[in-house]
Amino acid sequence: MKVFVIDIAKCNGCYGCQLACKDEHVNNDWMPYAKPQPDTGHFWMKLNEKTHGQVPKVKLEYTPYTCMHCADPACVKKSDAFYKREDGLVILDPLKAEGKKELVDACPYGVIYWNESLNIAQKCTGCAHLVDEGQLPHCVDFCATGALRFGEAEEFAAEIAQAEVMLPEQGTRPNVYYLNLPKLFIGGEVWDPIADDIVEGAKVTLTGPNGFTAETLSDDFGDFWFRQLNAGTYTLKIEAPGFQPVVKEAIALTDSLNIGDIPLNK
Repeated sequence: MKVFVIDIAKCNGCYGCQLACKDEHVNNDWMPYAKPQPDTGHFWMKLNEKTHGQVPKVKLEYTPYTCMHCADPACVKKSDAFYKREDGLVILDPLKAEGKKELVDACPYGVIYWNESLNIAQKCTGCAHLVDEGQLPHCVDFCATGALRFGEAEEFAAEIAQAEVMLPEQGTRPNVYYLNLPKLFIGGEVWDPIADDIVEGAKVTLTGPNGFTAETLSDDFGDFWFRQLNAGTYTLKIEAPGFQPVVKEAIALTDSLNIGDIPLNK
């Protein structure tokens, strides 16, 4: 079974995978798997960009997003225009997709597109024409950082065991596995308003849902970060020798949050 393994921590947001997909499929006919992709409007491989936090604590994160080539694809159950190859790649037959705009809604991941000029529904093929020749999908081959990989599931067994998939509640069992998927962060800065200076080495403790607890120290800029957090309600406690502790309760984390400057009083 062929799988994609995508390590978000290695993605630098170069958009190379998205461009590689265009390079391989725009103006190229790869029948019986795909007719040409249009210049615009289609993203068979799309790099989703998300801004986390607020100035000055801001982080940009990028997530390559494509057909999940599911082991139990919802699209196949909805139309015989879709089929699953023995190697696991899910294909939308260009001939059977003609004139069927409703096929765009067959995927819970939203990765099927309508080609107005050709009057067909289209999607990622996993570059099946290249895989048939023993080559990698073009997006994987073009990835400069090794964030995208492709191969037999057995090759990636250890990583798959630690990976996540998109929308697991759909029950489609995606064969695109993600490592280090973007989550949320809480950050801030600790300072001494009397000395008008930062406080380095302050102990910062974060507690949250399901018994979560984590500790860190403010750095030489007075900054602290807690990364890879799930949404929920948190409590933050800051302690430093010679200062009164500060507690911030009921921090509702729905998006990454810069708490801002936290003054410590003596």
